[in-house]
Amino acid sequence: METRSFLGRLGHEVGEALTPAVDLAFPPRCALCGDAIAAQTGLCIDCWATLAVPGEPSCRLCQRPLATGPLDGEPVCAPCLADAPRHNGIAAATLYNESSRQLVLSFKHGRRLGLAPVLARLMAARLPTLEGNWILIPVPLHRLRLWKRGYNQAVLLASGIARLRGLPLLREGLIRRKSTPSLGGLGKRARAKVLTGALAVNKHHSETIRGANIILVDDVLTSGATSDACIKALKKAGANKIMVSCFARVMDEALDNAHHAAPNTDLLLNSDTAYENARG
Repeated sequence: METRSFLGRLGHEVGEALTPAVDLAFPPRCALCGDAIAAQTGLCIDCWATLAVPGEPSCRLCQRPLATGPLDGEPVCAPCLADAPRHNGIAAATLYNESSRQLVLSFKHGRRLGLAPVLARLMAARLPTLEGNWILIPVPLHRLRLWKRGYNQAVLLASGIARLRGLPLLREGLIRRKSTPSLGGLGKRARAKVLTGALAVNKHHSETIRGANIILVDDVLTSGATSDACIKALKKAGANKIMVSCFARVMDEALDNAHHAAPNTDLLLNSDTAYENARG
């Protein structure tokens, strides 16, 4: 663990040293519109303003943004009242809109791996103050999909959050035992059926997970079927608290109540103090 931490710091320092040369050879461009910007990892001011950030008031159980809250106490959304979640909260950096969609597609399928630090910093800034010890675990890919894509986007995001928040990362805490088709267009029961038995805790890490507080990391949270399957497997293995961290959360009904990212966020995201500044 200490060796990996040292190598991570060394890689970061080497990257910082090479930044001027990289910027000279490849002038920084906004990942959305292509305009020139100050650094490689960021968006232009206009594009930052198009990102929708979950607002308040929100459900105290799942952080779903609400149009209005109760006069006293903490609000709970209708879905959570009907079926209490097994997790301990969802920290979404943005709500899924056209801008976040473009970023996710470029990162996930367009091989724009340089976007990982940008997305990870936004995700880290949305995590609440954590009490006790927490471990980051990315949502796994099946080995065939990993072979075809070449990387697991959730691992890259979790790695960035681990560095920013100083948290341990369990890259293979979960495994995907079988390949599953796309869940798009399927109902809740059909999604659950497809994922039955697909996800499990890696037996080599079962002792680490038992009794641990887990942050489950993924790029997009849509219906929640995949995260629910991961949470079920983690709970079965004895995990204590589980929080879900994602870059974009699909929730069209909440877009009207969303806030927009601050124009100066591109400056914050290129600093090692991004987390503290973003929360301040």
